[in-house]
Amino acid sequence: MIPLRDDNPTLGTSIATFIIIGANIAAWITVQGLGIEPALARSVCELGAIPGALLGSVPSGLAVPLGPGVECVVGRGGWHTLITSMFMHGGWFHILGNLWFLSVFGDNVEDAMGPVRFALFYLVCGVAAALAHVFTSPDSAVPVVGASGAIGGVMGAYAVLYPRAPVHMLVTLGFYFTRMVVPAYLMLGYWFLLQIVGGIPALQGVGGGGVAFWAHVGGFAAGIALLPLFRVPERVAAHRRHVAERFGAM
Repeated sequence: MIPLRDDNPTLGTSIATFIIIGANIAAWITVQGLGIEPALARSVCELGAIPGALLGSVPSGLAVPLGPGVECVVGRGGWHTLITSMFMHGGWFHILGNLWFLSVFGDNVEDAMGPVRFALFYLVCGVAAALAHVFTSPDSAVPVVGASGAIGGVMGAYAVLYPRAPVHMLVTLGFYFTRMVVPAYLMLGYWFLLQIVGGIPALQGVGGGGVAFWAHVGGFAAGIALLPLFRVPERVAAHRRHVAERFGAM
């Protein structure tokens, strides 16, 4: 299921959401060379979060294959990579998918917090997501990159703030495509369930197919837990009045 849009109008321009999207695009262009090697591998290796390097469970100098003819040599690692990793991506589909989800759900969560608080919320959720991956895969020497953990936090907050907001979905079943509209809690709850199911093999010591499922789970849970600290009641009330004027209660 791919969210196309939601029927959830915003109070104004989503400044922080646009800045975060812009920062990811800028990193993709200037640091990752639009996904062209060797810039892509170097950025993933140097700025991605490597659990084994952070926890000291993987020896420095270990060569880890990232793809055909491409490898990453594990260094000491640094905890700053918990932040830099959320602005790095592994390919075009990775960055485009993440930024699309952020554009759909980020603006309304920013509505409830304001731009400064939302930007801080996003970063904290991203760090929490990376830590969830680090501590569920402590011996991994593979760098984890991507904004999906932080965006998972945004989605968790959205599910609590706007559970009945209509989300227009593109549903694919093999070669069959259809559109449907579902309440946000159903779409986001299904997504969260998929992440838990996908992450079970990693807890059993089996590879997760290159997807950091527990980062997604950790980000989503962090978004729910942190929401009371970051939301501004007056902004939440103003948003609900704005939506009620256009669509009725949500």
